[in-house]
This record gives sequence, C-alpha cells and structure tokens, in this order.
Amino acid sequence: MRVIPVRAGYLANLPMLLSMVLAAWWVWYTGNTAESTALFLGIIAGGLVDLDDGFTGRLRNLFFTLVHFSLAATAVQWTFGHPLAFSLLMVCAAFSTTMIGAIDVRYRTIAFGTLLVMLYTVLTYSPHLPWYTNPLMLVCGTCLFSICTLVLHLLFPNRPVQDNLAGAFAKLADYMLVKAQFFDPDEADLLSERELALAMKNTAVIDGFNRCRAALFYRLRRQHRQRGISTLLQYYLTAQNIHERISSRHVDYAALAHRLAHSDLIYRIQRLIMLQAQACQQMSECLHEDKPYVFNMVLQRAGEGVQQAVARYCAECDTDEDTPGLQQLIANILTINEQLLWLEQVKAAGAKQEAGDMQIAGQDVDRIRDILPALKTHFTLQSNVMRHAIRLAILTAVICVVVESGQLKMGYWILLTGVIVCQPNYSATTTRLKQRIMGTLLGVLVGSVLPYFVPTLAGRLVIVVVSTVLFFAFRLRRYSFSTFFITVQVLVGFAIIGMDTQSAMLSRFVDTILGSVLAWCAVSCLWPDWRYLTLGRIARRALCADAAYLRQVAQQFQNGHCDDLVYRAARRNAHELAAMLSNTVADMSLEPRRYGQHLVEGKALLQLNYVLLSCISALGAIRVQVDRVQPLLTPERVQHWCTIASRLTELMTQNADYSVFQAEWEAVGELLKVHKPQPDDDVVEKVLWRQLQRIHAQLPLYRQALLTGT
Repeated sequence: MRVIPVRAGYLANLPMLLSMVLAAWWVWYTGNTAESTALFLGIIAGGLVDLDDGFTGRLRNLFFTLVHFSLAATAVQWTFGHPLAFSLLMVCAAFSTTMIGAIDVRYRTIAFGTLLVMLYTVLTYSPHLPWYTNPLMLVCGTCLFSICTLVLHLLFPNRPVQDNLAGAFAKLADYMLVKAQFFDPDEADLLSERELALAMKNTAVIDGFNRCRAALFYRLRRQHRQRGISTLLQYYLTAQNIHERISSRHVDYAALAHRLAHSDLIYRIQRLIMLQAQACQQMSECLHEDKPYVFNMVLQRAGEGVQQAVARYCAECDTDEDTPGLQQLIANILTINEQLLWLEQVKAAGAKQEAGDMQIAGQDVDRIRDILPALKTHFTLQSNVMRHAIRLAILTAVICVVVESGQLKMGYWILLTGVIVCQPNYSATTTRLKQRIMGTLLGVLVGSVLPYFVPTLAGRLVIVVVSTVLFFAFRLRRYSFSTFFITVQVLVGFAIIGMDTQSAMLSRFVDTILGSVLAWCAVSCLWPDWRYLTLGRIARRALCADAAYLRQVAQQFQNGHCDDLVYRAARRNAHELAAMLSNTVADMSLEPRRYGQHLVEGKALLQLNYVLLSCISALGAIRVQVDRVQPLLTPERVQHWCTIASRLTELMTQNADYSVFQAEWEAVGELLKVHKPQPDDDVVEKVLWRQLQRIHAQLPLYRQALLTGT
C-alpha cells in the first residue's frame, strides 16, 4: 500500500495538468489555433465527468461518456442555425439529463457533462470549419484527459481510498471534539444547541463514510484485488465502529453534568474523548502521508485514570439509578481506545478477517428493472428532481427565445450561465449566483488585458493551461475563484483564435448577468422550495430507517453479535437519512424569513431524531456485552427484550391514528414496567432497559413534531 507521500490535491489535479500541457503543445507545434478552444473544453468536460472506479469501471465509464458526448455534440452541430430544431433539442436535453441524474451519481455526472458538451459545441461553433471538427475535438480532449487519469490510476490504484479515509477520520475527529463539549459542566444549560451542532457534524462524517464506501466498493468487486485494499477496508470498518460508539447516548448529559459538576470524573471523560479525537486526526495525517499509525500510550493512561475515578464514584453513589448508564458510558469510551489500538495492529491482523466482514453493499444501478423504479418515483411535482427538470427546461426555452429573437452574438453564454447557476434549491442558486457574478467580473477585468501583455502564442497557451488547472482545482472549494480562472481562460482562448477580447469582455459579463438573473427568476417563481416542504416526509423516512436499525440490533440480541453486511447497511441507512434531514434543515436555515415556524419545527425534528438514533447506537454498542450476559439469562428473558424492541419498531413505522398509537404506546410502557431490572441484576440489563425506555419516551414527542411539521 506504499504510495508517494504527496498531497491528495496535487494528484487529483495532475491529469488535468498533463492533458492541458499535451494539448497546448499540440496547438503550438501544429499551429491549429482554430480547433484549440474545442479541444480545451473537451478536456474540461472530461475532468467534470471523471468518476472514481476500478480500471475496467473507468474504461466502461469512458466508453459511455464518449458515446454520449459524440451524439450530443453532433446533434447540436447539425441543428444549430435552425432555431426551432435547436431550441427543442436543448429543452429536451435539459429535462432528460436532469431526470436521468435521479438514478445515481454516475448517471447524474455523465448526464450533466453531456448537457455541458452540447453548450460547449454551441460556443465553439464556426461555419468555416467542417461540421465534424468541433465534436471530434471535444471527444479528443475528453479522451486525452481520461488516458492521463487511467495512467495515474495504474500508478496509484488505492490512493483515492486512502485519501477518502483520511478525510473521514478527520471529520470523525471534528465530531468527537464537539461531543467532548457535552462533558463541560459549565455549559450544561446549552446542550440543546450543541446537539444541533453535533447533528450537523454527523452529516459531514456520514458524507465522508459514503465516499470511502464508494471507493472501496469499486475495488472490492474485482476478482483480483490490489495489495493493501483489505487493510483499508479494516480501517473503514473500524472508523464506523468508533462512530457508532461515540454517537451513542447512555446518560442524560445535562443531568450528568450537574451531578458531576464538582467531580474530576467528568473532566477526565472530556479529556479522554479529546485525546481520542486527536488520535483520529493523527490517523488522518498518517493516511495522507502514508506513515504507520502509532497508538499514543497517553490514551491508555487516561483510560486507566477514568476507570479509577468511576470506580470511586460508584463506590460512593452505589444507590444512584443512573450509575449503570455512567458505567456503560465509560465502558463504551474505553472500547474506542481498543479500536484505536486495533488501527495500529490492523496490517498484521487484516488477513485473518473472515470473508463475511470483507463485503461492501453494492451501489451500481445497471439493470433496467432497477432504473425504471428509480425514475418512476420522481415523476411527480412532489419530487425535487422533477421540479428542477421542468424548471431547467423552461429556463432553456426562455433563453433560446431571447437569444434568437434578439439575434445576440455569442448569446448562448446566457444559457451556459443559466444552466450552471440554476440549482435544485433557492439558497444554493443565490449563493452560486453571487459567486458567479463576482468571479466573472474579476475574470473579465484580468482576462481582457492579459493578451496585450502576452502577445505570443506560447505565452498565451501557458496562461490557458495554468488558468484551466486552477479552475479545476478550485471548482469544489471556492466557486468564485474557479469562475475567475475559467473566465480568464476563455478570454485568452478567444485571443488565441483571433477574436477581439474587448468585445468579448463586455459580452461575457452582460451574458453572465442575464443568465444569473433568469436563473434566479426561475428558482424563485417556478415551484419554489418553500411551497413544497419535504421536511415531514424526510423525517418519516428517517424514523423508518431508525426502526430498521433497531430491528437489526434486536435480532443480534437474540442471535448473537455479528458486524455483518445487513447490520452495517441498516446502520448506514439510518445515519444517511439523518444526514438528509440535517441537510434539509441547513437549507431552511439559509432562508429563515421564508420558512418561518417550519424552521423551528425542523430543528426540533432534527434534535429528536438524533436523540433517537443515538439511543439505538447505544444499544448497538452493547451487543457484545449482551452476548456476555446471555448465558446467565433465561431464553424467556432474552425474548422479552427482543419483543419490546420489536414492538417499538412497529410503533415507529405505523401510520395509525393517535388513539391506536397511544394504546400501543401505553401497552409497551406496561411491558417496560413489568420487566424493569432489579437492583442485583447485571448492569448490562439495566442499560438495555434504560435505552429501550428512552426510545419509548421519545416516540410521542417525535410523532407530535411530525404532525406539527406537516
């Protein structure tokens, strides 16, 4: 698994640099400047549709990409100059590519790239060139970038996995630092705000895990795996186990903070979690730099100190009914120490893992029987994808009418801007609009004067190469910067093919303003977000995912602990729906005046869902302890716990009216009272009962919040 210790960003941008240098050298050597713009735009299009995959998967993606790009560019080349045919083509393309993107990320990326290639073909159209020139140059540029990417993949096949894992551990460290703040007695009254912040951090962790899972899936499905991929998989599974434990809730944090306000125990717990966060950050840095991770013995000493402190506290407060929860909390945190120690040993022990532990849930959607249902669910105005597809089609039609009726020279820059700026929701559109205008204005000012200072072809090609690479590097982090660099690239590219940059400067900026304004009008007036609030629907889906997670935990109580694929898939799905709910609330927070009371309800739902999920995570974290005490329990007693958990999952998924829900909820409450552990029962049973009781107490609050939110 040894790789060159170079920053991930440099490797990610290396194919763009190599392909642009080769293309610029070809233009300089042959003097074919007329075709240069299409060639450079083809390289950019190839970079925008690049997807991480195995070698054969990349070849497959390249084949489909080239087919779509070729057909799309040829269709535009043949219809351009015929306003009605061209407008119908672009409107249909805007709608269909958006809808196809609902299938999965691979379809979405290639579909949007195809739409961009159609626009690039329009912008590079020249009646003096043969009809096949621009499509050919666009496809050649895409091929050139893809070849460079394939070479880099052969040299560093597992580097994307390693970099994604490093990012996931860094996000996990950030999450743990926020969780450590829950053990600050001076801030006990502000924990509700901290829970919202923790839920947002959880979203970032889940996003990092999903990136790792995708990269691992593409490499694990091959018959012959690269050396080291099993080790990276074990790192990923360990990170998931750490996340399940640190996200679990064993006690009422506010009550614990007040109770331990004058004890050193709570500060020891906080320090241990912060040290564990530092260890996760260290693991992230080791993955980035390809260094072996070394377990810090300070963690072991801090863990021993916490054990001694909690033993003394329990001896003094043995009658406290919350003591079992505190003991389980400490045991849970100490288990994270064991997981971190395992990270140091995983390379030597990785080959000994069972085959069942080496599976990742599949995520490709290739069969028609899977594609059609995925699309069918979105053919309704309740779907954000459907609304965005219609909105984008109408926006395209309006811009085509404006350009053709006004006979605007280079007017299709308006369409390119509108398509890129118009996002599925209002807040994202307004953010991108501001960044696009700012970046374009600065880019126009700089790009229009650069050709005067650099009159030679070689110098201008250098500017094009540098600005394109910088555009690619900043496109996901600083959109305004990327817009600035692509504007410079376009204007200098115009100078290379002999166009007047002064006239292009004004046209570029005015078209950007018009496209941005039309995109804003579309997202504001055509089925705006605030009229189709999806908060309640997402919260219900999150609750059902929580129920599926709890069901898997209950089955393992009965059948024994096993981190199999089914359990991990249920856990991941619950966290992904929680992340979706968090993203919805975050989007609403950007427009508080438009959402009003719904924003308050959204935050309440997010907080309730996170509490519920953390309680289920706590049950998942004690599966090993349940296995340990199971021989001491009668089969009937084990069945009682599983029955209560099963009844709770039914409550979480039913849509019955309030009276039916209330009757069932009270019946489960009676079961909990009957089976409440006795003082001399094992601490695991007490913790198990407490977590089920907490879940039971949350359900009426969640149901009421759902009714209010919808």
